[in-house]
Amino acid sequence: MARKLQKPKVNLVTIVILSRGKSGLSKCVTRYLVAMAAADLLVVVFDVILRQIPIAYRDHFTFVRSIPVCDIHAVLLFTATDCSVWFTVAFTFDRFVAICCQKLKNNYCQERTAAMVLGTVTVLSFLKNITWHFMLTSEYSLAYAVWFCMPRDRLVNSPVWAGIELAHYLFTPIIPFVLVVLLNALTIRYVLMASRSRKRLRAPNHGDSARDPEMENRRKSLILLLVISGNFILLWALFTVYHVWNRLRFLGMVLAIPPASMRQLCFMLQLLSCCTNTALYVVTQAKFREQLRNAMKLPRILTLK
Repeated sequence: MARKLQKPKVNLVTIVILSRGKSGLSKCVTRYLVAMAAADLLVVVFDVILRQIPIAYRDHFTFVRSIPVCDIHAVLLFTATDCSVWFTVAFTFDRFVAICCQKLKNNYCQERTAAMVLGTVTVLSFLKNITWHFMLTSEYSLAYAVWFCMPRDRLVNSPVWAGIELAHYLFTPIIPFVLVVLLNALTIRYVLMASRSRKRLRAPNHGDSARDPEMENRRKSLILLLVISGNFILLWALFTVYHVWNRLRFLGMVLAIPPASMRQLCFMLQLLSCCTNTALYVVTQAKFREQLRNAMKLPRILTLK
């Protein structure tokens, strides 16, 4: 439990450091990264603290069955999860435009545009998940299942439930998977082609060993993009496979039952994706590491004073 409770602190430190604007990132990129960290923090609060811990220690949390807010909890949890996923897609698209679409870059890659995109994603995510308020009851089941609230009578076996659940997985995370992979592939292709072209143009005048600031900036942006989106793909892959498999089995299209260990592992990896971005920034961003070291030294300095 102690490890789980450390996750909000990590995300809070990330938000504070990025919000100060001293990490060497543009305001547009900073806005996306802060939003992603905030969404991850909400997922940790609504999922790990308010959902997983009561399930793991159900003997100590039986009183939550008498708290009639599970349907509201589900709406907030799934909204935060959708925001976490689609903020990653929005960031990936922003970096695709910044690297590959030079004419559109000046108009799109702005802090105001980022705020509008993030706000729109948040509103749409909430409207998408408000459906669960009418499909789930307010009673907690305290079971390791995707739908941790009790479903309304005769609804779980209906085509309406199956259709909404399929749409839920389609929009989070199957479509984001496809978009992130496609945008990354196009970005990598563009960077490789641009790198070859610039080398051919610069070689006669500057030599092969000359530094190219433009390509170095693109390379840094590409590394940050690939690390964040690659982390998203790897940690959400098993979650997607398990729940699509489980729904196909429920509909009678697949006979084999997914193993229980796979269910536990997919939950763990999906939640892990919400607390690894800080480590990724430390690995890829030198100025972020410097700010993090200063933040860690601050309590010691205050104690000595």
